[in-house]
Amino acid sequence: MRDNLDLAASAQELADAAPTGSIDRAAASSVAITLATTRDIEQARQTLGGLSPEEVRAAALELFDRLSTSS
Repeated sequence: MRDNLDLAASAQELADAAPTGSIDRAAASSVAITLATTRDIEQARQTLGGLSPEEVRAAALELFDRLSTSS
């Protein structure tokens, strides 16, 4: 299983590739920052659940789930 920092790097790559100002970029950036600053997967998911606006939260949680289960 990949650790938070590995997952953060993957999320940052996706953020860098997404168009500036897009929901995808905001979501991937949020996931990257959250994963880089939390201790474990559970804490990261809980933190992402508090994001707003709703569109960014939903996209971030979807991306997080995809990254965390693909390891």
